Amino acid sequence: MELRNDRLLRALARQPVDRTPVWMMRQAGRYLPEYRTTRERAGSFMDLCRNAELACEVTLQPLERYPLDGAILFSDILTIPDAMGLGLYFETGEGPKFRKPVRTADAVAALSLPDAERDLDYVMNALRTIRGELNGRVPLIGFSGSPWTLATYMVEGESSKDFRHVKSMLYGNPDTMHQLLDLLAQAVTDYLNAQIRSGAQVVQIFDTWGGSLSTPAYLEFSLRYMEQIVAGLIREHEGRRVPVILFTKNGGQWLEHIADSGADAVGLDWTTEMSDARRRVGHRVALQGNLDPNVLFASPAAIRAEVARILDSFGEGEGHVFNLGHGISQFTEPEQVTAFMDALHDISPSYHR
Repeated sequence: MELRNDRLLRALARQPVDRTPVWMMRQAGRYLPEYRTTRERAGSFMDLCRNAELACEVTLQPLERYPLDGAILFSDILTIPDAMGLGLYFETGEGPKFRKPVRTADAVAALSLPDAERDLDYVMNALRTIRGELNGRVPLIGFSGSPWTLATYMVEGESSKDFRHVKSMLYGNPDTMHQLLDLLAQAVTDYLNAQIRSGAQVVQIFDTWGGSLSTPAYLEFSLRYMEQIVAGLIREHEGRRVPVILFTKNGGQWLEHIADSGADAVGLDWTTEMSDARRRVGHRVALQGNLDPNVLFASPAAIRAEVARILDSFGEGEGHVFNLGHGISQFTEPEQVTAFMDALHDISPSYHR
């Protein structure tokens, strides 16, 4: 199937494009009224994830509104620990929780590796359905949480502000932590490869909580396992390279290390300046980002000014994928995203001559 818009893939390969491609983390979500309608119809968040037709419907919704250059699978980063039998559930307004947190060496030893094709078949069904519906319109992006990020939820049992349980294991029982992270790295590799076989043309690893670590801990307990995953991924499929994006929130201080991971692109949050990032990594990787999502609460003129500033900071040339520095807020007005897209489409062609 011919890909009619391959800007995203070209930018990730640092090849010429006519304008800077764009997609948004969490682009299919609660800020869209049509998403809220479908979510209500589904019954629950996980029921929505597990219904291939509805997951496809919400994946495509933002593409109907905005000129995006990629569609990202609608799913959750916690599908792997859920498949490990930890009892994932969602409390309204409180985020994900697990009924059986993993806090001891015995609990880690009792975990088994899920089979992505069998235990997460609903994700693969959704990917195949979305890919068919896209019909070559834009590339389909698959994703997973990083081993460290998955481990934080599994050990804490929910979202955490201080990470005291998981860091207690990291410092007090590093062998147990490595055992858990190694299992998760195997699971993520299998999961992302299954996604690629099911139709994902780009994959991103979300290391949401990597930035909570010290430098030595990040290199040993987060980046090391993402490197292991990248080395084990299918990198050519359907006659094309399958690019890999690594995104560590609050990870700008480790940019050079992340650029050496084997990934094709590094995602940046808004705390790292594009010009600085480009100077530091040179031509090793593409860069993705990095509009502060809260800019979308400002006026259209302010949004346009910040889009222009980021484009100018990256400068002319190839290898930039425009994105937010983290997921879009559920409180964003859809019209603000229109202002963002209009600004990017107006201004970015001048950086690609």
